[in-house]
Amino acid sequence: MISGHHRAKLKYAIFRACSGQIVIDGVNISTIGLHDLRSRLSIIPQDPTMFEGTIRSNLDPLEEYTNDKIWEFSFYITVTENGENWSVGQRQHVCLGLMLLKKSKVLVLDEATTSVDTATDGMIQQTLNLHFNDSYVIIIAHRFTYVLDSDMYIGFIEEYDSPTKLLEDKLSSFAKLVTE
Repeated sequence: MISGHHRAKLKYAIFRACSGQIVIDGVNISTIGLHDLRSRLSIIPQDPTMFEGTIRSNLDPLEEYTNDKIWEFSFYITVTENGENWSVGQRQHVCLGLMLLKKSKVLVLDEATTSVDTATDGMIQQTLNLHFNDSYVIIIAHRFTYVLDSDMYIGFIEEYDSPTKLLEDKLSSFAKLVTE
């Protein structure tokens, strides 16, 4: 979880690390190609963009999946440029459909439920729990309830541990944020 004033500094690009390493399932991500790495990530951004065409073409722009597989998540509905005929919440649903289709190992949710109602938020969390138990899910959120069931919390990169343990330490930044 990254606070709002820090979130603006995030970019949706992948840069080479100056030091250290990121290892996912024993693989140092610097040892695989950038295209391969990006193709294995799924992101639900705060304000998703869609491309002019159909839902199917937005879910599968490279035409890698069969119609039967796409049909589980898609309809042939028109999408105007930038998906302007769709609400932010609807565009986030399309991103969720793409995640389900790709079965990515790493998911990034950047304020992924800020534009949906509580029932839809619950449905998205339930879908993540049901279909992505074996994935790494990185959540950037303002709602503390969204991260309380997480395995790890990183706040301002000054502390990290399970949210439960950080809540027990009344001096932790996370506990102070929740208290506020």
